Amino acid sequence: MTSTSPSAHSKTLKPEAPMAKKVPHEMTIHGDTRIDNYYWLRDDSRTEPEILAHLQAEEDYAQAKLAHTKPLQEALFKELTERLKKDDNSVPIKRNGYWYQRRFEDGQEYAIQVRWADVEEGREQVLFDQNKLAQGQDYFALGDWDVSTDNSLLAYSTDTMSRRIYTIEFKSLDTGAMLPDKLEGTQGSVVWANDNKTLFYIRKDPVTLLGYQVFRHTLGTPQRDDVLVYQEDDKSFYTSIYKSMDHQYIEIFHNSTASTGVSVLPADSPEGEFKRLHPLEDNLEYSVQSLGDQFYIRTNWNAQNFKLMKANTQNIGDKSKWIDAVPHRQDTFLDDFIVFQSHLVLRERLNGQLQIRIIDLTDQSSQTVAFDDPVYMAGFSANEEISSDKIRLYYTSMTTPLSIYDVDLVTAEKELLKRDEILGDFTPSHYQSERIYVEARDGTSVPVSLVYRADRFKQDGANPLYLYAYGSYGSTRDPYFSASVLSLLDRGIIYAIAHVRGGQLLGRPWYDDGKLLNKKNTFNDFVDVTKSLGELKYADPGKIFAVGGSAGGLLMGAVVNQAPELYLGVAAHVPFVDVVTTMLDESIPLTTNEYDEWGNPNDKVYYDYMLSYSPYDQVKAQHYPHLLITTGLHDSQVQYFEPAKWVAKLRDMKTNDNQLLFHINMEAGHGGASGRFQRYHDLALEYAFYFDLLGIEE
Repeated sequence: MTSTSPSAHSKTLKPEAPMAKKVPHEMTIHGDTRIDNYYWLRDDSRTEPEILAHLQAEEDYAQAKLAHTKPLQEALFKELTERLKKDDNSVPIKRNGYWYQRRFEDGQEYAIQVRWADVEEGREQVLFDQNKLAQGQDYFALGDWDVSTDNSLLAYSTDTMSRRIYTIEFKSLDTGAMLPDKLEGTQGSVVWANDNKTLFYIRKDPVTLLGYQVFRHTLGTPQRDDVLVYQEDDKSFYTSIYKSMDHQYIEIFHNSTASTGVSVLPADSPEGEFKRLHPLEDNLEYSVQSLGDQFYIRTNWNAQNFKLMKANTQNIGDKSKWIDAVPHRQDTFLDDFIVFQSHLVLRERLNGQLQIRIIDLTDQSSQTVAFDDPVYMAGFSANEEISSDKIRLYYTSMTTPLSIYDVDLVTAEKELLKRDEILGDFTPSHYQSERIYVEARDGTSVPVSLVYRADRFKQDGANPLYLYAYGSYGSTRDPYFSASVLSLLDRGIIYAIAHVRGGQLLGRPWYDDGKLLNKKNTFNDFVDVTKSLGELKYADPGKIFAVGGSAGGLLMGAVVNQAPELYLGVAAHVPFVDVVTTMLDESIPLTTNEYDEWGNPNDKVYYDYMLSYSPYDQVKAQHYPHLLITTGLHDSQVQYFEPAKWVAKLRDMKTNDNQLLFHINMEAGHGGASGRFQRYHDLALEYAFYFDLLGIEE
């Protein structure tokens, strides 16, 4: 392999691309042998000098190739961050007699969390200052925090390695002193019992990074004495813990792709045992919220698009005794719900559009909260008190910044509490959004959300396009406002989200039609959306830039193999591209959990199907678009060696001179750089990469 010297950081000296050596590694299953020449790039310890040197050479090469865009990157970083209000505050949240607020001050990277008693506004107490906690750390992330029931103790978790492994610490809010207790190797969640001395947390497997053990910790005792109260032995399940909104229960949520369930423990009896509310069943999904002696149950039992049922504590274990609270509707997906003492609030999707519906529990009358934008995103914000007569919602659209509302549960009238302030000359009326539907190759109509600068848009086939998609796990990318997207729109670039199958915009069938043996629909939808936006003259076919991250990076890898000629450039962030090898390796985090998403390649049917689209396996000798690929060395979700191997193979096999840049953050993990502003350096680099291809110099 070759490296670049510091003098190569010049546009005129044409830095040489690092070429990884080939070390054939045979892998045989189902009578099929694959040769992986770059398997050697995997080092779980992240200490092998030769591998680190190669990764650094790739980063040096990327920086050298983009050196001429440094002034543009700096200008873009300034532009992106100057739109952000430097001393921004969250809307205060009422919880157990105190108001809580998150504050950003003086342009600092991290937030300060404060509170004040309900009757003492102005006499605030600082719970923690993340800026101080982050001092001296290359990376810092706050996981979770919670205050004890008597308001006297704080527990919070932090990660300084970007591996999503958190340390929990404790602070007395009466004296300000840190307690000696320290819990290592956790998933980050902290949940207090009602006795103010017992805390529940999840410990992670240090190899797979799965949170699988729930422990009970008593303040003042060493972690080695903590009591294991639940262990998940099925590696296809994720484990998480919560406290119910009415503070009755500590809840363990069991979640696999096709089966979910809940175990509960009365929060007043932390020494007791967790009990499963209903046995886990294949393809049965349910979640609950308690209200008195009743449980409201969101479930897919005989309801592909989910319905809401209810049962009392005696009948919750037998689903045949559950009764409908909100029946299943074929055209409406029940996305989420909250139960208050007097009202039920639903988050639903009807024909792909979100709506918030309020139901009076006394007379069952219902009303829908009205919003103005043609397409938007709305959902539940911080709702802490079950006795409240208002629900707090967030709302945003592609032209409306994030807004926080309180909505009266009786009248459905909205009170705007805050709308994010966008600094500079932002005027919402200068921008226009719309949703269109395009026909995929199998006749399916695929939704696309678009936004553009109204005074610069003509549907004449001359517009550059920035096209984003994700398309996995039923995760839905709703149309939302992004201040950073303004840097595209103000330069005449259209921003679009392709709502491809594999997401859940059109309900559970939309997800089911984009996973397992239907996964190729996700890739085909994106390609067909790309073609249609050119044919409909929204975009110049020669100026299309595609973007996706993680499973969306898999999407990018698949489409550049399938239809590389459609894209001027592609950015694939932390991409999951080595599908078959990863899904055959149970030591890699998240592998076994995701058999219901991708399939188990130990089954030949799934092996053959995965192999037919796996981006790394399907790299071929052909022209590829300009590519920007990013990763973090410490990524725990998609390991760095997947994109590293992909880049090495692409370098060896691609047949044109288009750029192939591999940007590696040697300190970061899956989420990239930490801090409020630091992440904009990477976005500025991505935008500069695209603008440079378009000839945009400022």
